[in-house]
Amino acid sequence: MKHYPWLTALCIVIIGESCKLSEANKYDLIIRNGTIYDGNGKQPYTGDIAVNADTIAFIGNLSDAHSRQVIDAKGLAVAPGFINMLSWANESLIQDGRSQSDIRQGVTLEVMGEGESMGPLSPAMAKEMEQAQTAVKYKVAWTSLGEYLEFLQHKGVSCNVASFVGATTLRRYIIGEDNRDPTPAELESMRQLVAQSMKEGALGVGSSLIYPPAFFAKTDELVALCDEASRYGGSYISHIRSEGTQLHEAVEELITIAKRAHIHAEIYHLKAAGKSNWSKMDSVIRRIERARAEGVNITADMYNYLAGGTGLAATLPPTLQDGGFGKLRERLQDPAIRKQTIRDMVTPTDKWENFYVAAGSPDQILLVGFRQDSLKKYTGKSLAAIAAIRHTSPEETVMDLLVQDSSNIASIYFLMDEENVKKEQQLPWVSFGSDEGSYTPDGVFLQFNCHPRAYGNVARLLGKYVRDEKVLSLAEAIRKLSKLPATNLRIEKRGELKAGNYADVVIFDPAAIQDHATYDKPHQFATGMVHVLVNGVPVLKDGEHTGAKPGRFVKGPGSQLPVTGDR
Repeated sequence: MKHYPWLTALCIVIIGESCKLSEANKYDLIIRNGTIYDGNGKQPYTGDIAVNADTIAFIGNLSDAHSRQVIDAKGLAVAPGFINMLSWANESLIQDGRSQSDIRQGVTLEVMGEGESMGPLSPAMAKEMEQAQTAVKYKVAWTSLGEYLEFLQHKGVSCNVASFVGATTLRRYIIGEDNRDPTPAELESMRQLVAQSMKEGALGVGSSLIYPPAFFAKTDELVALCDEASRYGGSYISHIRSEGTQLHEAVEELITIAKRAHIHAEIYHLKAAGKSNWSKMDSVIRRIERARAEGVNITADMYNYLAGGTGLAATLPPTLQDGGFGKLRERLQDPAIRKQTIRDMVTPTDKWENFYVAAGSPDQILLVGFRQDSLKKYTGKSLAAIAAIRHTSPEETVMDLLVQDSSNIASIYFLMDEENVKKEQQLPWVSFGSDEGSYTPDGVFLQFNCHPRAYGNVARLLGKYVRDEKVLSLAEAIRKLSKLPATNLRIEKRGELKAGNYADVVIFDPAAIQDHATYDKPHQFATGMVHVLVNGVPVLKDGEHTGAKPGRFVKGPGSQLPVTGDR
């Protein structure tokens, strides 16, 4: 038989090219036949998505491609991973990194830092953090905010994590709990802590101005901190100074800070709290939209419930906490102070955010989280019911419980109007945040009742408001859960289904997505989320958690951008 060397060589070339083509069409994972909502708010389309490692490799027709893993998404919505703009998963992720209550709603990024952040910490603050722990116990093994987020990533979390640096935390680090202005030297030290946090990856500065000691900070102090964050491309995000009697003035302060510091500013959980303030929402929206039209970058986020959640001390004047919670506890044992405090609690005021008056009645305040075992029998009961059991007035009951529990007892306040909630959901510049931790219904998490938004904020939006009541379209809701917050935070390669972006992908049934958590029984998972990928790794498969923990510390622009502006 005659040998043709050139033919052998040609066969080798053909086989080699064939292998290359085969490899080119081979992916780690393919999502087939899904209804793709890319995060831009446009109409969806049917297509396939290929994933290699942690990245979206291709979007389109992949009928000829091959993969080790295939997800059939026919009849299901495929969207970018959702961003929780206001997360209090700081401690719950230490206890359980699976982030189950949020993963099962499609949340792939938890953004923390509402006023208080997990760093920077002085030795005294770290000790206090350990002493103040309730159900979740942990050793504080970090000092800076960046070290905490690295700690979570190293420990293992199913979701991505990010954080603002808290203005309250900065104040405690430098000034303590006292009601006074910082000296020029102290303010410079606070700015340096902002700079350090921004370089480590913080998203900007977060504040919560109704709570002491943040309540004591004046506008100039906040401008200085935001000016520093702005130099690193960061944002300012705030639980503004009032959501009730001084709502207009509080919004005006945020706009002023944004203008003076040349910074993007966001309002945490936009609302008009208290029935007497519900009518203010239309004018607040007009004011924000006027500022936006003038070139001031103002946005907001919200949760999809009529009740807010915070500590029981929000029913008391903030000045009682001058010097810290320990001082508050001491003062509440003084008969003369108690007598005056009762008068303050029942009197409408524009001097501080009075949650007792805003709720309208002690029946509208639920107590859901105690430290002392002897008081946990009251978990989930209203203030009115507890007062009746104890045969004391609601005002005395508040003071007695704060003293006895030695903690700022977690509470739920019914404050908002349903029509306002729907107006806010439709605003193109509003995203969403749960203002809660991310839990699982077992273990230490059953020692307290969380707000149902921990298990249902996103599912309630997509089920009740999008599918059932058609308040906004599914495409627009997905944009506001993904591309909008990612853009506001200047987070790259997330928030949009696009080749080259990280593969944070959620797949759910729009006809079945549903929240089940209630105020009485909050520890109930949402349903309808079928698959969730975080950085290309399935963490939810066929509605069940896989146990995978591929989450990463998502850093803000300050960790990469050159510093801008003069000091």
